[in-house]
Amino acid sequence: MCGICGELRFDGATPDMAALARMSDQLARRGPDHSGTYQDGPLAFGHRRLSIIDLSAHAHQPMVDAVLQLTLVFNGTIYNYRELRTELLALGYHFFSEGDSEVILKSYHAWGEQCVTRFKGMFAFAIWDQRSNQLFLARDRFGIKPLYLNQTSERLRFASSLPALLAGGGVDTKLDPVALHHHFTLHTVVPAPRTVLKGVRKLPPATTFRIGSDGAVTEQVYWTLDATRPETPLSEAEWLDATREQLSQSVKRRLLAADVPVGVLLSGGLDSSLLVGLLADQVPDLRTFSIGFEDLGAGAEKADEFEFSDQIAAHFNTRHRKYSIANSEVMARLPEAVAQMTEPMVSHDVIAFYLLAERVSKDVKVVMSGQGADEVFGGYFWYPNMDASSGTPLERFSQHYFDRDHSEYLQMIAPAFQVGDVTSELIATELDKPGADEFLDQVWRLDATTLIVDDPVKRVDNMPMAWALEVRTPFLDHELVQLAAHMPPGLKLKEGGKFPLKAIARGLIPDSVIDRPKGYFPVPALKYVRGPFLEMMRGILMSEACRKRGLYQRDYVDKLLADPEAPEHFTRINGSKLWHLALLEWWLQVHVDPLPSAPPS
Repeated sequence: MCGICGELRFDGATPDMAALARMSDQLARRGPDHSGTYQDGPLAFGHRRLSIIDLSAHAHQPMVDAVLQLTLVFNGTIYNYRELRTELLALGYHFFSEGDSEVILKSYHAWGEQCVTRFKGMFAFAIWDQRSNQLFLARDRFGIKPLYLNQTSERLRFASSLPALLAGGGVDTKLDPVALHHHFTLHTVVPAPRTVLKGVRKLPPATTFRIGSDGAVTEQVYWTLDATRPETPLSEAEWLDATREQLSQSVKRRLLAADVPVGVLLSGGLDSSLLVGLLADQVPDLRTFSIGFEDLGAGAEKADEFEFSDQIAAHFNTRHRKYSIANSEVMARLPEAVAQMTEPMVSHDVIAFYLLAERVSKDVKVVMSGQGADEVFGGYFWYPNMDASSGTPLERFSQHYFDRDHSEYLQMIAPAFQVGDVTSELIATELDKPGADEFLDQVWRLDATTLIVDDPVKRVDNMPMAWALEVRTPFLDHELVQLAAHMPPGLKLKEGGKFPLKAIARGLIPDSVIDRPKGYFPVPALKYVRGPFLEMMRGILMSEACRKRGLYQRDYVDKLLADPEAPEHFTRINGSKLWHLALLEWWLQVHVDPLPSAPPS
């Protein structure tokens, strides 16, 4: 787990090493253990290392293999690196390190671009091939590891965060109207390759990207999710056995691929509790961590799940730490969290992960988390509601998921930024792709391969890595996700959703945790916008910068500010529309309005 950046010139010039240094400096919090640079002709790399596997200097990056004429910068973890290393040794390769980074280099040399299909893990990496003077980029199947791109006629730059590219200079920071429509319709999800800025793009998940010093690009999707039933039907018992085996294997992979202790972020819900149950007999003195927030009083949700996380910690006798956060700290620390956001994100989990990761990182470098289980196994309340609806797939999806209809969006966004209903067009196209048997198969495939990438997955990388904490997500093992995608929807929705996980948890964790109503991760002050939080958002949206930007129609803003807790001012999945508007403007003021210190290149 690290931070990577680089530049490839197309114009015959040498790379801008000062710009590379600024990008690397911006990534320093992702990798405090070592920094390095590399330059060869038109290509330059920067790397910030968080040491997890092979803690020695032999695994420092950029990693140069002079014999193979390949150089690597890599962010992530290849969980099956030991098996691949054994296979490569049998092919005659010799290794100078003990980690997973060198395995990527040798795999690329042995199997070419298709090496990515052999990797089980989370990764974003770049390889400079001196033999062909070409740069090869790749991203894991679910985009767990980020990779942002900025390309001009003169050069390509890439980095692990969007702000790192901005630090390099020369980025077109005009807003992308299509991306804005996605952002305000899909809970701030902007599917790859777009971002809210015209000059920054994201390499899509499960994609490789080859580019030469002449600027010629070849892009390829190397994996897709098949959401059809198997040719030979399985019984319920067979599905459950397969789920138990695959999840256990996923957890074991993520445990063994570390030369440092591994803990668990324990929310008190089914998913993280199940991870603790699967790890408890493999990890002596297992460390678990929980966070909760101050209640707002009558009418607001309970803001912690300590009742259940305490039960799990006691049941498995873990070394447990729990942290209760006052609303005053949430407000005081929000500016830090916004400054660390690689893209604008409104989920309550963002500040929660930021504050929790700060504390957890003092104890461990690696934790596991339950992200992805709800999307993969059907845990959210809107899935059965969608299933019971009528109409086209788009109509069934949008009426339970979209934050606002297109007509409301046109009332909100200023005419200069208005576009057609591009999000409906995108979602309809994605749902209609072949390889999904039923409507919910379409929805879950869309969630796992597109929406989850830029919501829970992005914040699980972004916020913890601000504190150099690596988060591993066993429910997003691609073999487990593929198994779940083959399951009949009715099996997943049985007993209120996530039936396969509930069934394999019986007898392992307490029934009180399995049968509890589904909880969420509320930060009440960001949902029930009152007092100083309301005044903070008012200050942002009434600021001169916001008015000058001219992004929002003022009567819409005034309406939200006048009554932020009106039922119509919450999204369909219970988010604050006022917070959506304020957060984007705040992010733009932090990251875009202060121009990069360097002149455009």
